Amino acid sequence: MKRRIYLRVPTKADEREFVAAAKASRALHGRWIDAPDTTEKFHAYIERIKTGNVVPLLVCEEASKSIVGVFNISNAIMGSFRSAYLGYYTFTGFERQGLMREGLRAVVKHAFGQMKLHRLEANIQPQNIASIALVRSAGFKLEGYSPKYLKIFGRWRDHERWAIVAD
Repeated sequence: MKRRIYLRVPTKADEREFVAAAKASRALHGRWIDAPDTTEKFHAYIERIKTGNVVPLLVCEEASKSIVGVFNISNAIMGSFRSAYLGYYTFTGFERQGLMREGLRAVVKHAFGQMKLHRLEANIQPQNIASIALVRSAGFKLEGYSPKYLKIFGRWRDHERWAIVAD
């Protein structure tokens, strides 16, 4: 099967495409995620990358080189735990094509391979059916429920805890 996507780290040069895609995707993202949709938010995102607390991976379409979506592996704890959190979102025009599914599989391979993690956890609002289907397709298992887990758009939101562990 021909590879349709590749992963790469974002750079300052991605600003125009990234911000435009995030703005165009506001309705798609709805109440799920607050993607960097302004120059200021994008610059803050790039600065956050420099802290080493997040490993950002853009999913790009092989044919067009367009940015399809984003995966952020954050708060990695090494030692005997070897775990991190996973956040992600796609951009309008690329949803429901399986590109993020391919991207997630590549991200999991990267996390367990290059990063040498043992566990990856995604916390998802229970009503976000598409996101739950995405992690389930990659082998994540439902582990629990976290009430008022994360503040998004000024409101504490409940989340389901989904995780995958290395073989």
